[in-house]
Amino acid sequence: MSFSTTPDSCARHAFVVTPADSDLVQPARALYVGGGGSIVATLTSGAVVTFAGVNAGSILPISVKRVAASSTATSIVGLI
Repeated sequence: MSFSTTPDSCARHAFVVTPADSDLVQPARALYVGGGGSIVATLTSGAVVTFAGVNAGSILPISVKRVAASSTATSIVGLI
């Protein structure tokens, strides 16, 4: 069985994201945030944005290549 890989299709893989000041092993199409806090993300466009007050259990539908070490959210999972 094959699944669609269009921008609006569901995730087909997930990996643990450890905030660091280096790029992820591969860009994520969304982030799941298990423990609330802030996410400082570098998007695949190169823009850097801070998402403040992200609630636990949130999914951020952003294409991201880095989650900075200054992020305070925990239990982050990258979805691709």
